[in-house]
This record gives sequence, C-alpha cells and structure tokens, in this order.
Amino acid sequence: MKSSLILISRNTFFMQVFLISILFNSCSSLKEEVVYFQNAKNFETIVDTDTFTPKFKVNDIVSIYISTFDPEASKPFNLIKESGGGSAQFLDYLIDTDGNIDFPVLGKVKLLGLTVEQAKELIKEKLAEGYLKDPIVNLRILNFRITVLGEVGSPGTYPISGERITIMEALGLAGDLTIKGRRDNILVVRDFNGTKTYTRINLTNKEVFNSPVYFLTQNDVVYVEPNHSASTSAKGDTRIGTILSVSAFLISIAILVTR
Repeated sequence: MKSSLILISRNTFFMQVFLISILFNSCSSLKEEVVYFQNAKNFETIVDTDTFTPKFKVNDIVSIYISTFDPEASKPFNLIKESGGGSAQFLDYLIDTDGNIDFPVLGKVKLLGLTVEQAKELIKEKLAEGYLKDPIVNLRILNFRITVLGEVGSPGTYPISGERITIMEALGLAGDLTIKGRRDNILVVRDFNGTKTYTRINLTNKEVFNSPVYFLTQNDVVYVEPNHSASTSAKGDTRIGTILSVSAFLISIAILVTR
C-alpha cells in the first residue's frame, strides 16, 4: 500500500511538472505573438532617409488659395461658394478621372501623381505666365483619411490633419491591436488610379520601418486579422483553465489516497 501511495505521488508530481511546462510554453508563445520589434537591439540606431510625400489620386479633394500683393488681382482665382446662413467659403476642387482639376482662368490643370509641393509649383508657374506677379499658392488635401479595421480597439475611418501618417500612428488612433490581433501579418490595401495593391507588414520585426506602406497615403485601409486564439474562441484562455482544473483534480485525488 505504501509503495502504491509513493507511486501515485510521484505520478502526480510528474504530471504537475508536465502541465506547468505546457503553461510556461504557452506564455512564451503568446509573448512571441504580441511583442513589437522583437529583433531591435539596445541602443541600435536607424537613420531615417525616407522622403515620403503623398501624391494626388483620382477623387482627391483639394483646397487652393491664391494670394498676391494685390488682392484684387488674385480675386478671380479664389472662387467663393455660398453656404447656409449667409456665410461664404472658398471653392474646393475635385480631381477627376483624367487627373485634372478645373481651375478658374487657367482651365484644366493636371495634378494626378504630383506631390503637394509639385502641384504648388505647377500652378505658380501657370499663374506667373501673364496673370499674376509673384503669386503665392496655398494648397492642401482635404480628404486625407485612413480606415483601420479588424482586431483593434476602435475600428473606423479617421481624418488626418497633416499630409502623412505612419502605420503605427494609425493603429494608435484606432486604440492599438487587441490581444487577439495578429501582429505579424497586417494587411494594407492601397488604391491608385483604380488599381488596388495589397501589402502585408510584420510589426514584430524592426524591418517594418523599411516597408513601402510604413507611411500611409490618403484612403489607405489597414486590416488586422484575428490570430489563432481568437478564431478558436480564445483557445489560450481555455487551455489555461483546463490545465488549472486538471491540476486541482489530481491534487485532490492524491490527498484522498494518502489519507
């Protein structure tokens, strides 16, 4: 009887060690899935040589304001639209399917594929050709927004006040990834001239900073797919609960037998 009790106790002990090792490995695996930039070293320096600037796309809405030393001379180039309540706003311009805007006096001006600075220079050159002296062109993209979907805290569409945003900043706006979000296979959908591109990015690797979609463009869509634990109804939480239940059961049996 005594040897049987010793055998049961030993088996219970080894079973507990086995279950604890499984639990430990599960936690280690979880860490590998959720930690960002895992291969970044201490005091490592990455020089940012990127000069990314968004370019105009079809259906972009552009705000353009022209100013000179003579306000009356620049007035024909700043059309005003009436709005409710008697207030007035300057007219915005939509880039059509041919990549053009219909600008006052100048007519069709092609902005498709240009950066903001390039568009400013183009309009400035056209205005200086017999229309205005030393014109100043203020130009902005009004429809710069990004959409973040999937396993994030607050999925949705977010307007961007500036002219560039990183994928990390976009995910931050959306409340970061949930614990169920897959960090190593995030999808960025980008549209340009009716052609969609699909690029995947791995946030667990520092090479994310070199990705062509690290800087987002207007109307990009970021999708965070669920990881394995989410698709199997929080399998990780169930596994831990099962391990604890089995351990408690085995300990109870050992106590009863030894009595």
